Amino acid sequence: MAKAEDRISLVEQGRAARAYEMVQEAKEALGADEKKYKSYVKKIPMLIKTNGLAATLAFILSKTGGNSKEDSDRKSKGKTPYGRIYSQIADWLKEKELLTGETDLVQEIISLSSAKYRSVTAEVLALFSWLRRFAEGLIEGEVEDDT
Repeated sequence: MAKAEDRISLVEQGRAARAYEMVQEAKEALGADEKKYKSYVKKIPMLIKTNGLAATLAFILSKTGGNSKEDSDRKSKGKTPYGRIYSQIADWLKEKELLTGETDLVQEIISLSSAKYRSVTAEVLALFSWLRRFAEGLIEGEVEDDT
């Protein structure tokens, strides 16, 4: 039993370490928009639970201003808080080998089987649990208008 607990602990530690890096990168890249990033990271888990992962990702993509893979790749380089988040989700799922990254994130998500979709959703929510914690700890202040 201890080995299974050790593996779970290692997975959580890896997820936490990567989430810390993501928040640090976002903080440096976004500058004044870091507070918006913090606000969005805190709200996205509830959007996923309420609307589903695919709908939430479509919403995030719409907020980046991109509607094609080329546009979303350009926007996701960190120019906007939503673009940064979209890119971070895509990168994480590719790193975890849950998605291939060969097509746009939303396209790949909507083509998943039901079981795989649930698994990917659980992984994204687990990542956001850490992102939210680190964003609250590393980014000071709150955004006044986060629409």
